[in-house]
Amino acid sequence: MTHANALAPSLAERLARARTDMRSGVPVCLVEGARRALVLSAESVGAERLGALAGLGEPILAITGWRAETLKARAYDGDIARVKLPSGATPAWIRAVADPADDLESPMKGPFHTLRDGAADMARAGVLLAKSAHLLPAALVVELAPFVDIPGDITCLDLPGAAAALGANPVLARIVSGRVPLAPGRSQVQIFRPEDGGEEHYAVEIGAPDRSAPVLVRLHSACFTGDVLGSLKCDCGAQLDTALTMIGAEGAGVLLYLNQEGRGIGLANKMRAYALQDQGFDTVEANHRLGFEDDERDFRIGATILKSMGFASARLMTNNPAKVGMLEAHGVSVVERVPLKAGRGPLNEAYLDTKARKSGHIL
Repeated sequence: MTHANALAPSLAERLARARTDMRSGVPVCLVEGARRALVLSAESVGAERLGALAGLGEPILAITGWRAETLKARAYDGDIARVKLPSGATPAWIRAVADPADDLESPMKGPFHTLRDGAADMARAGVLLAKSAHLLPAALVVELAPFVDIPGDITCLDLPGAAAALGANPVLARIVSGRVPLAPGRSQVQIFRPEDGGEEHYAVEIGAPDRSAPVLVRLHSACFTGDVLGSLKCDCGAQLDTALTMIGAEGAGVLLYLNQEGRGIGLANKMRAYALQDQGFDTVEANHRLGFEDDERDFRIGATILKSMGFASARLMTNNPAKVGMLEAHGVSVVERVPLKAGRGPLNEAYLDTKARKSGHIL
């Protein structure tokens, strides 16, 4: 291997760069054999780049099947729909299709012409890239003719490799640990960093848990509004406090604090979902109108961290059976589901009831 090749960014590093580019409104290139496409975030596209993109080919707007269902657009590709842009489409029109904020005020956005023929893999990868960047799950995609030149400073990704990496089990490295005095007892906070440039995750080991016995553990997804601000709209902050208290009473255990805000859609999209809830939609309906699944979190991360810490079995503090199933499926035996019921109040009863009714939480 030459020095130049050794300095070239890996696929994981190019994916990290691509996420930043997508958030900044910079196009990303997808390549498969002789096929090439430029992808732009629907959320961050500007007029100048939209015009430049249209000058290179015929852009389509890729949205998820959930968003297409809201818009009454046909999703011939199942999980996504490829929407042909109308003549004179503007960034404002594109964002209005991607963002449900004004759906109730302006419900008639169509009719939409969605594509039935041709490959949808470039469009699907564009949506996955937007999701991974915590943007609205919609992307502008234009496939390029062979004679079109791509600027050399645009990040290019091999399509099959990028699609596989976006769905792969995250590779995490333990970066550092340090002592942090906590009320439940002496603790070590360990930082785990994914190689693809995503958010870091934290493991708080309290006391000295026995590696040969099932560890009392809480997989807690970050909730800025609940954990930090004390929001009464959810039960997250109360669950975090209760879990730490239970670990303290036990004398040892692990809190995994996973940076998967808003059930994996990011804080900005979570606030969009909250705005939709203010319009009368429940938490699941709000996610679907935005184009997301009920829950976009990746609980494989928790299993990976626990195994790397030397734990093969757990007593899991959760009301969510999906967490139990995901840990079990990825090598961590859950010998007991420990209920964690805390924080119910008049401002979050409807939210909790929806989680029980539609997402299978045991509340």
